[in-house]
Amino acid sequence: MRSHLLNDLTAEHYRRSVTEGVERVAAKLATTDRPFTGVTVDALAPRIDAIDLDRPLGDAGAVLDELEEVYLRDAVYFHHPRYLAHLNCPVVIPAVLGEAVLSAVNSSLDTWDQSAGGTLIERKLIDWTAARIGLGAGADGVFTSGGTQSNLQALLLAREEAKSDSLADLRVFASEVGHFSVQKSAKLLGLGPEAVVTVPVDHDKRMQTVALARELERCRADGLVPMAVVATAGTTDFGSIDPLPEIAELCAQYGTWMHVDAAYGCGLLASLKHRDRIAGIERSDSVTVDYHKSFFQPVSSSAVLVRDAATLRHATYHAEYLNPRRMVRERIPNQVDKSLQTTRRFDALKLWMTLRVMGADGVGRLFDEVCDLAEEGWRLLATDPRFDVVVRPTLSTLVFRYVPAAVTDPAEIDRANLHARKALFASGAAVVAGTKVHGRHYLKFTLLNPETTAEDIAAVLDLIAGHAEQYLGESLDRAS
Repeated sequence: MRSHLLNDLTAEHYRRSVTEGVERVAAKLATTDRPFTGVTVDALAPRIDAIDLDRPLGDAGAVLDELEEVYLRDAVYFHHPRYLAHLNCPVVIPAVLGEAVLSAVNSSLDTWDQSAGGTLIERKLIDWTAARIGLGAGADGVFTSGGTQSNLQALLLAREEAKSDSLADLRVFASEVGHFSVQKSAKLLGLGPEAVVTVPVDHDKRMQTVALARELERCRADGLVPMAVVATAGTTDFGSIDPLPEIAELCAQYGTWMHVDAAYGCGLLASLKHRDRIAGIERSDSVTVDYHKSFFQPVSSSAVLVRDAATLRHATYHAEYLNPRRMVRERIPNQVDKSLQTTRRFDALKLWMTLRVMGADGVGRLFDEVCDLAEEGWRLLATDPRFDVVVRPTLSTLVFRYVPAAVTDPAEIDRANLHARKALFASGAAVVAGTKVHGRHYLKFTLLNPETTAEDIAAVLDLIAGHAEQYLGESLDRAS
């Protein structure tokens, strides 16, 4: 069994095994003609259930053959231009190379004596990101597993900085279309169910600052503590960006921590055309960024940034076996001092490789392409009488629904759109997402693939309309 350990004696075995795996995936990518096969749970689950994990195949080639049957053949492929569903991006090759390197070396980014140069590379990327945001010389941060963890850590820091004697008095203000992780974080932080105050949005799905001001004033009048305002730079459903400068003014007025959830919109930090859409982000106290959304990185690659590095002390715990206090005096840089995690992957390497090969401008151009594509898609939808589109895109998301000319019952239209989405997924020809707007079912394109074209969008719209029309026709037949 020692022959399977990666070391100096097995380097050639490693090379052969990984090369075979890469060749299988490369062949799959080269021949995949649709984002999904349409396989069902009932069809796939028995195949996996039948595998006896206590009887190994013993050979990587045989396992790869099996993997083709239970995973590779039926995987959902985000690189395909007609995958238009969730915030999943195709990934750039330098980042995949970084993934291969970091997995093999297997550094743990908690302490210097486990990572050395990895620690310094992560710190350099944090400094680079903080500078792109404009947080100032005192900024710092740490890589995380994703936006949910980043939001949790930011709100932990805000809770501690609020210095309230009673958790019951703390309030967090977030847009009604903000990310659910705000509510989840509040619960994990011991705040009550009433702690998160939902602020309404305008027609463009941006937080209404008049309503926010009203809620902040009510909070103060009631003797409560406005712990934090969570502004969103790229909502999951609409890609909308809250009015950051106005929110920053209100946070300054009420002494409230300003957190910006830019998990989606962080791609604008590298944009050559649309950077001004996140003006005001530089005034935040903390920022969430997900490089694995709009920097085209493999999952996971995220970070939380703070204006004042000292606030990260709220996540610090010194363990004698790992990061004793003396290391601070000796100026030994341990990333665990600022992280909610202990053992942590060197995910920063993927972004490092990307920037060193492509440069920030290269990433920015790709993100600009998908933002511009969304504008083209909006024009298609706005001029197509078959569809109702909700808002003009700020980033790369389009929310819309099929509206038949001959049917007026909203519930029936809901069912037609749900059917169209399910039928499209079952066909494997394209994958789209869904959501609700004012209680009604809508469909969603999240455009993160620069290879997707306006022609792809038009073709998928035709497919959606076809499935919806078939459903409505069959529905009328059943009714008669």
